[in-house]
Amino acid sequence: MENDSLERLRHSAAHVMAQAVQELFPEAKLAIGPPIQDGFYYDFEVARPFTPEDLARIEERMRAIIAEDHPITRSEMSREEAIRFFEERQQPYKVELIREIPEETVSLYAQDSFIDLCRGPHLDSTGEIKAVKLLSVAGAYWRGNEKNQMLQRIYGTAWPSTEDLDAYLANLAERERRDHRRLGKELDLYSIHEEAGAGLIFWHPKGAMVRHLIEQFWKEEHLKRGYQFLYTPHIASEELFRISGHLEQYAESMYGPLDIEGQRYRLKPMNCPGHIMIYKTHLRSYRDLPLRYAELGTVYRFERSGTLTGMLRVRGFTQDDAHIFCTPEQLVGEVVGVLDFVDFVMRRFGYTYKAYLATRPEKSIGSDAVWEHATRSLVEAMESRGLNYEVDPGGGVFYGPKIDIKLYDALGREWQGPTVQADANLPERFDVTYVGPDGNEHRAVMIHRVVLGSMERFVGGLIEHYAGAFPLWLAPVQAILLPIAERHGDYAHQVAAALRAAGLRVEVDDRSEKTGFKIREAQLQKIPYMLVMGDREVEQGSVSVRSRDAGDLGAMSVEGFLSKAQAEIAAA
Repeated sequence: MENDSLERLRHSAAHVMAQAVQELFPEAKLAIGPPIQDGFYYDFEVARPFTPEDLARIEERMRAIIAEDHPITRSEMSREEAIRFFEERQQPYKVELIREIPEETVSLYAQDSFIDLCRGPHLDSTGEIKAVKLLSVAGAYWRGNEKNQMLQRIYGTAWPSTEDLDAYLANLAERERRDHRRLGKELDLYSIHEEAGAGLIFWHPKGAMVRHLIEQFWKEEHLKRGYQFLYTPHIASEELFRISGHLEQYAESMYGPLDIEGQRYRLKPMNCPGHIMIYKTHLRSYRDLPLRYAELGTVYRFERSGTLTGMLRVRGFTQDDAHIFCTPEQLVGEVVGVLDFVDFVMRRFGYTYKAYLATRPEKSIGSDAVWEHATRSLVEAMESRGLNYEVDPGGGVFYGPKIDIKLYDALGREWQGPTVQADANLPERFDVTYVGPDGNEHRAVMIHRVVLGSMERFVGGLIEHYAGAFPLWLAPVQAILLPIAERHGDYAHQVAAALRAAGLRVEVDDRSEKTGFKIREAQLQKIPYMLVMGDREVEQGSVSVRSRDAGDLGAMSVEGFLSKAQAEIAAA
C-alpha cells in the first residue's frame, strides 16, 4: 500500500478511536489525532488517566464502528460558524485551533454522529479499516508545552490486512526485546540516576569496555587517515559562542551562563569553536592544509525531560567530532574522503545506510553565494562516489548545508548517523585564514563531521542492532571459564591468565553452582564463548567449548581455542 493510502487509513482510524472515546467517555475533550509513522494517536483531556481496561473497551467499540461501515463525509463551515459549533459541544481545543486558522472556511469530517475538525484526507467509510490495534497510552502536554494542560495520548496502529498487522506486532515485540534500556540493565552496561540528574549516563565497567573498544578502533582509523587528536575545555567564555553565532541561534539549548569572576561562561554545546582556537594559534600556509583535527569531545545541550530516552536522547554526550580546515579547491576531495571513511566504519558495524542532502534552514547565517558553493560541493562529492541521496529541504545547520547519513539496523529501522557539514561562515566570523601561493591571506573552508555521532546514542543503537549480543571483537567479556567442581578452579584460573596474556577478555565463574545453571546465566549475559572444564580437561590441558550462537563445539586445546578466537576477531 502506498504511503498516502496508509496515511488516509491511519488518519481515519484515529477518528474512529476518537468517536469510540467520546461514546464511552462523553466528558472527554478532543485535542488532535494525526497519523504518524506506523500508526496514529489522539490526545484527550479526561478526568482520570486511561487504564489498560479502558483501552480494551475503546478498541472493542472501534471494531463495532468499523463493522457498521459508516460513510466518512467532508463538509465545510465558516470559521465563526465552526467556533460556535464546537463551543456548543464544549470542545475548547478545537475552538483554539479554529481561531488560528487564517482561512475564512474550515473543513470537517463526519461518520455516524461523530464530527471532527480536520483537513483530511480520509477513507470513504469506516468499513475500509481492516486491521487496527491500540498499543499504549501516555501523558502529553497540549502543544508540547509543560505549562499547558496534561492530556492523555492513546497510540494505535492500523494496517491494510491482519497479516500486515500481525507482522508489525511481531516486529514491535522484537523491538521491545532489543530495547537498549532493558538490555542495558540486564547486561549491566549503564545506568541513569534520578538523584544525579536526568539525561546523564553512568557507564558501568562492561558498557565502558564496549565504549573503550569502539574509541580504540576510532582512534586507530583516524590516525591512518591523517587526523590529529585534540582536547578542548568543557566550558568557555560566552564571547566565544557569541562570535560563533551559537549564542544567537542556539541559546535555548545551551547551559549557563556561569558567572566566574565577573565573566560569563557557558558549557560548550559544540566543539568547533575550540578547534578554531587551536587552528588560529599559528599562521597557516596552504602547504599545511588540509588540517584534520579530531576530538572525542563531551558537550552539553538542554533537552526537555519529556524527550529524554535512555542513551538515545541525553543532556551530556561525547561526540566523535572532527573539523577539517582546507582550501576551497580541496573541499570536494576532503568530503569524498569523509564519505569513504563513513562507509568503512558502517560496514564494520554491520549497518546499511542512506544519504540526505540537508539544505539551508530558515534560521541561518551567511550569504547566498557561500551557501550555494558549499551545497554544490557536497553534491559533487556524493555524485563522485555514486552515492544516491534525497534532499531534505531546510534541514541544514545554521552555518551550512550538510550530508546526513541515516543508518538501518537489523530490523530495518532508521537511526541518526554520520553528518558532514561544509562551512564557510564560521571561518568568516572567526577570520580563519591561510597564506596562499600568492603570499596573500585567503579564507579557509571548514568541514564539520561526525562518523559515529554521539558515543551514547551510537552505543545505545548498537545494543539494539545486535540485540545485546556483541560480536566477539566488541564483547566486554569474550569468554567465561566454568570449572565443574572446586578442584577444577586452579586450572580455570591458570587458563584465564594465559588467555588474558594473549589479549582476550575473560572471566572465571567458580561459584558452587551447577554447571547447567552457570551456562544458562552466561547465555543470558550473551557471552560469546563458555569454556567448561572438568577432570578430563584438566588432565588433557583442554577446554570444552560452547558457543553462544552455535552451541556445543566440543573439546579444544587452549591454544586451539585461542587461535580460533583470534581468527574470528581478525576477520571482523
